This record gives sequence, C-alpha cells and structure tokens, in this order.
Amino acid sequence: MSTQPTRIFVARLLGLDVFDPIGDRLGKLRDVVVLGRGQNTAPHAVGIVVEVPGKKRVFVPMTRLTSMDQSQIICTGLVNLRRFEQRGAEQLVVGGIFDRKVTLVDGSGAAVIEDIAMDQQRNGDWLVTKLFVRRGSSTSRLRGLRRGHTMLIDWAEARTDDVAEPQSATVFVATHEDLKPADFADALQEMSDKRRVEVASELQDERLADIMSELPEDDQVTLLSALDNERAADVLEEMDPDDAADLLADLPKAKAEELLLLMEPEEAEDVRRLLQYDEGTAGALMTPVPVILPPEATVAEALAHVRSEDLSPALASAIFICRPPLETPTGRFLGVVHIQQLLRSAPPELLGTLVDKNLEPVSDQDDISTVSHIMASYNLNSLPVVSKEGRLVGAVTVDDLLDHLLPDDWRTHEDGAPFRKLGGRIG
Repeated sequence: MSTQPTRIFVARLLGLDVFDPIGDRLGKLRDVVVLGRGQNTAPHAVGIVVEVPGKKRVFVPMTRLTSMDQSQIICTGLVNLRRFEQRGAEQLVVGGIFDRKVTLVDGSGAAVIEDIAMDQQRNGDWLVTKLFVRRGSSTSRLRGLRRGHTMLIDWAEARTDDVAEPQSATVFVATHEDLKPADFADALQEMSDKRRVEVASELQDERLADIMSELPEDDQVTLLSALDNERAADVLEEMDPDDAADLLADLPKAKAEELLLLMEPEEAEDVRRLLQYDEGTAGALMTPVPVILPPEATVAEALAHVRSEDLSPALASAIFICRPPLETPTGRFLGVVHIQQLLRSAPPELLGTLVDKNLEPVSDQDDISTVSHIMASYNLNSLPVVSKEGRLVGAVTVDDLLDHLLPDDWRTHEDGAPFRKLGGRIG
C-alpha cells in the first residue's frame, strides 16, 4: 500500500467491496480487527473481516491489502477460508468497540464511541488515532434514538471503561440491518456471550426471533436463557412454532413451562402440541400453520394468501384444502393445490376443482426417513401431515427437513481448504 499518511473512518468502510488485483470481487468488508497495546499506545489495526461467497466471514491481514480507501479495497486475493475467530487481545471494531462507553481524560465526563479513524503510518501500519464520540447519548431498542452532541477526539483523550460493564449495540445493529437473519447470526457467532446479549437487547422481537432460528442449538439456548423471562416469551411468540418447540425442548422442563405460561395462549398451544411428539417423527418436524383454505375458496383468494411476506417459499408453494375448522387440527383433509396450478387457473375458479388427490399425506407418527423418501421421490417443497383421524395437523417443509438431515454442526462446518485464491487466478 501507499506509504503516504492516510486517514480512514471505519464506519465508511463497512459494506465496501473487496477486490483482487485483476478486479474480481472477493466479498464485502464487515469489520476491522485491531490489537490493543496498552493504555499508552494506540491500537494497531491487524486485518479486516470479509464476507466471502457462501456468507462465510474470513480474516484478511492488513499486510495482504494493497490499496484501501473509502471507495474500494484491493487485496492480493489469497484468502484463508477458515471462519474468522478472535484471538488473544484482538478486538472487532464494529462488534466490540463501537457503542463502548469511554471516560474523557479532561474530566468533562463520559461519551460513547460511534466511529474510529485509522491513520496509515509511513511504514505501512494502520493505527487507531481518533475517536468519533457522542456525549449525552440515549438509545432505544424500539426507536433507535440517539441524542447529544458529537466530537472528534484523539485516541489518547479517552479511557475505555471496564469491559465488564454493559455496552450498547445501537451502532452495530444499525450497520447490520441489511443482513439476512442467517448472515446476522454468523456475525453473532464471532462474539462473546456477553456481547451477544447486548446486541439482542437492541433488536426488536421479530428480528431477534428470525436471527435466533439461524443459530446453532446451543447458542440459541444460551442466548434465550440470558434474556429476562418476559422478553424471552415475546421472542418465542415471534418464532415459527416448530422452531420455538425445538428451542424449548432443549431447555429444562421447568424453565420451558414457565416461558409457555408467559406466552399468548394461542401461540403457546401450537408449541405445546409439537412438544408432545417424539423426536424424529413427522409431527415433531412439521409446522402447524401452513396455508389452509376450504374447497369453496377461489384461486384469487389463494393467491392473496400466498403473497404474504411472512410465508417462506416452501410454505407458499401449496394450499392445503380442508373442511372446517381451518385451524390445525382441521376438519377432514381433502388434498393439496400447488402454486403452479393456481397460476394456470382463472381467478374465480374454486379450489375444490383443482385439488391434487394423488398426493398422499404422511401420518404425524411416521419417521423422518419416510418423510424424506416421499419428498425426494416427488420433488416436493412441502408435505401434508395428518392425524389418525384424517385431520390436517401441519406440514413438513423442505427447509425444515434439510435442517434435520444435515449434521448438527452444519452452520459452522469448514470445507477443509485452508487457503484459496478467490475471484482471480493464482499467478
């Protein structure tokens, strides 16, 4: 990189594309890693965290960056594909330094870090030299408000408070609001348990529920257990019933029952029904809230239902036709209308005339091997599940089936290739 002094603010780097020397994109910058060197020496930036294809976050040392400014970043292209993990005294700027409380050495009070500036030295090293801080700040999980005045100070003009104290996460949440839940969950896995709870406290219940569903089971349990019971119950209500049931099954029975009692009765009822099934059965794997309509409903009504943004693509692929009542367990199950059939039919046509009666449902007591065989044989995105009385009790979706069939550690599985030239050719 150039040896001319350069100043860069980290917040302006977030989300920038990282390229190799021939212009192929490697991924996006998601964080900067700095190494603390004591109270009297400025922290040293040692590398960046890049989200590469496959949504994996990897570490790229500063020594492999050939150019960095606030418009783009260029590196050598040789990337270690092992998932990034913090080591020793390393700190993530976005994940751990932003939102940290500091005390101003001039005795004028406290402030919160919102950004940091790095200056490149003549020897090529990048040092943290400036802090952009806010004084008199206040935050809100629901509205994200921040008040007070900001100022740019030298790194040496502030002292970091005790790292054990609670830390806000407003800046982290704001800079990651564009991430899909699975990618946000990846970012959480890089953090300490304490920092995960701080980030969770800034998220709205629905967003936290979506993110928790993408975490490994042990991390879900740890995070939910760290929330107060009222908040934990609110988050469980926002989760899909099958995900909530899986999580509660991993908790001590007394704790799970306590949370169920705090949930809305209707939400808790769906979860309780799922908890009654033995692990490895269709009933334990299914969701109890597929799209269900009577045979008298029209194609237009069905299309309106599957347009809901709350539906996963797998659940939106089929309408389950039943006699009333239309909440599970329903009246008699009649069959399925597939989304392709809806798209080929006139809006006024009745669903009862379009039912696929050849697709046999599975029993809620059938094992997962039976479910997977049928779904693979007929290329299904979802499969109806019925009780012994012939009532629809739910549907197994392909995403939930894959989640069950993959190894328990699939979210953190490494491909074993330590280094790879991404995006370009090895010269």
